[in-house]
Amino acid sequence: MKLSLKNFKLTKQLSTFHIIVIYYLLAVAFATLLLGIPFFHYPGVSPTFIDTLFTAVSAISVTGLTVVSTADTFNTYGKLAIALVLQLGGIGIMTMGTFIWVILGKKIGLRGRQLIRVDQNSKTLSGLVKLMLKIFQIVLIIELVGALILSTYFLQYFDTWQEALLQGFFGAVSATTNGGFDITGSSLIPFADDYFVQFVNIILIVLGAIGFPVLIEVQDLLSGNYKESNNKYHFSLFTKLTTFTFLLLVLVGWLFIYLLERNAFFADKVWHETFFYSLFMSVTSRSGGLATMDVNEFSMPTLLFMSALMFIGASPSSVGGGIRTTTFAIMLLAIYNYGKGNSSIKVFGREIDPEDVTRSFIVISTATMLVISSIIMLASTENFPIIAIIFEVSSAFGTTGLSMGITPDLSTFGKTLIMFLMFVGRIGIFSFIFLMRGKETKDIYRFPTEKVIIG
Repeated sequence: MKLSLKNFKLTKQLSTFHIIVIYYLLAVAFATLLLGIPFFHYPGVSPTFIDTLFTAVSAISVTGLTVVSTADTFNTYGKLAIALVLQLGGIGIMTMGTFIWVILGKKIGLRGRQLIRVDQNSKTLSGLVKLMLKIFQIVLIIELVGALILSTYFLQYFDTWQEALLQGFFGAVSATTNGGFDITGSSLIPFADDYFVQFVNIILIVLGAIGFPVLIEVQDLLSGNYKESNNKYHFSLFTKLTTFTFLLLVLVGWLFIYLLERNAFFADKVWHETFFYSLFMSVTSRSGGLATMDVNEFSMPTLLFMSALMFIGASPSSVGGGIRTTTFAIMLLAIYNYGKGNSSIKVFGREIDPEDVTRSFIVISTATMLVISSIIMLASTENFPIIAIIFEVSSAFGTTGLSMGITPDLSTFGKTLIMFLMFVGRIGIFSFIFLMRGKETKDIYRFPTEKVIIG
């Protein structure tokens, strides 16, 4: 009785951030146990514990970096198990938990709503259960439509309808969750000349990475489920800012990859090849992780540029990681407005909350220190070119999954560090910071303010 009382008190003392992280750690433990079951492996294949753990972390964080070949290690049931873990990691622990809770007829209390708010980066507690159910419904519909299209189309590629169905289903789940896993054995390279497959995957990656709130607002607009004002639907500032930034990054990424490679990898390619290679690699750098080519064929400037794109990552409240698109946008807007002498940041007819500006710079500063420290540590322990390490670290933090092929050959320390980066990328920088944060206290006295020299 005393033990249970102590556990209860400990639970009450834990913040929502601590509990969310614990839930994700439990999800990693579940995935490790699940993927470690021999029934899910091909005969004679027995991955080590560290490799199974790495695969589990990569799947829960929907990254896609792998130390074993998914196609050669896991049988059909194992691939379905990975798809389940990708679903859990992509939709989110609280979204999946809310769905199961509602199915069981349970009422979600204040504590549960607080956990949902933290998991989805929401600023309010109202309507969260309905939000979770909408997210689950939208993602499921996207995946089912994607699986149906790809499975039907893949009938021309595979000998049996069962294999086409498996490839289409897994491909749709992996692309929508931005998981980056593949069961072809070589990502989307076999479809480098099939622009229909690439286009479908681009759409699925974008829908998964652009942010759940954006998808919900678009659904509300299309269904007419909103309050009209002058017969016009008004998107939120979040949707306007994140959509504009997301699409701008895709376009800038496409243009720069083309310009950087026009005299290199694209030198002997025709226009439509360069167009789709550039576009797909720009989109997948958001956090998709799938590839239509071996990134080792790109030049160093392109690899550094793609590392920056992966560091930025996807939108908040999406399946992706990184510092997130809105964080990057607010940083640029703050620099621009400060340079213009403006005392506030105005965009799309609204002003950005000063607290959000502060939070954005905290996220960027913390993420930069974390990534640079990881690069230095890996450079001192791993025998790989520095560009491969930079690319690997950026991919792990952005939960992207692209790699120059060094992942399987990392040391145990290297694998552990990459797992840590993938996990932090998934839970978000703020959850990571709040893990180390003490109990908030109010100042009982203040010192005189004095300016210091900056810059």
